[in-house]
Amino acid sequence: MTADYTKLLDAEVWAFLARTEEFYPPDAVDLTVADQRRVYDEMCAAFDVGRPDGVTTEDTDMDGVPCRIYTPATPPEATIYFCHGGGFVVGGLDSHDSICAEFCDQTGMRVVAADYRMSPEHPFPNDFNDAWAAFAATCAAFDGPVVLAGDSAGGCLVAAVAHHARGRISDRITGALLIYPGLGGPWTERSYQEHPEAPGLTVKDMEFYRLVRSGGKEITDDPTYAPLQDTDYSGLPPTVILTAQCDPLSSDGDVYARRLTEAGGAALWHEDQGLVHAHLRARHMSAKARDSFARMIASLTSLKSGHLPTFTS
Repeated sequence: MTADYTKLLDAEVWAFLARTEEFYPPDAVDLTVADQRRVYDEMCAAFDVGRPDGVTTEDTDMDGVPCRIYTPATPPEATIYFCHGGGFVVGGLDSHDSICAEFCDQTGMRVVAADYRMSPEHPFPNDFNDAWAAFAATCAAFDGPVVLAGDSAGGCLVAAVAHHARGRISDRITGALLIYPGLGGPWTERSYQEHPEAPGLTVKDMEFYRLVRSGGKEITDDPTYAPLQDTDYSGLPPTVILTAQCDPLSSDGDVYARRLTEAGGAALWHEDQGLVHAHLRARHMSAKARDSFARMIASLTSLKSGHLPTFTS
């Protein structure tokens, strides 16, 4: 039985969804890729709240990958390496600009946001190759701890970076924050069955993104494509996975956290009730999304020191 969203979502979340649909329709995947990017960029611009005072930015090249570096007013001692969401098809440095700026301001950490190549022009493994190259360049450019962070598709990429870093430069990573990530979990899991047509992201949308990113191929046994295709979950950094109740991807967080802890690692999965995929953009218009954002900040701050956070609610 699928969910009754009239009971699960409050008025503020419905207002966020209505505002989203003014620019980005529920059937956006039926548009051309060019039009998808156009309406997505327009939507993100409508939700942009600007950068906090004291945060400065620099657009630069990190080993061939365009990146934007956010620096707080006080010299930072650690770095957040961030990859944006968008199904590996839409998004970029501007779509998540104010989000990265707020991460920087509220944690006191530097943020390096990577503008990895996207599909269909540059299908997998180009997205991962760029994410890895920019991460390695970030480690070479800045001293101190590095916390990986990403939302949705970006959560998949930074988790893949954590897996690939083992035996290479994993000693620099003190933690990872995955925000409603798609990690390649089985679609037989609970959230896929309960929320196949959730507001904000449907299984149909996911299938579109999967086919575009893979070039129509079936990719298996490759954790750089989907971290839940790995067979070894040992040696990974402390990881927080924050998912939304009304999101088909939520069970990926549950499965991933269990595999990390079963391998002796530290992981925390938290499912935010009454929220939908992409609720990062709702943090200034929804109390529940605002609380979720506070959990993200607490997670980043704790992970900087290699510890999992403790959530009071």
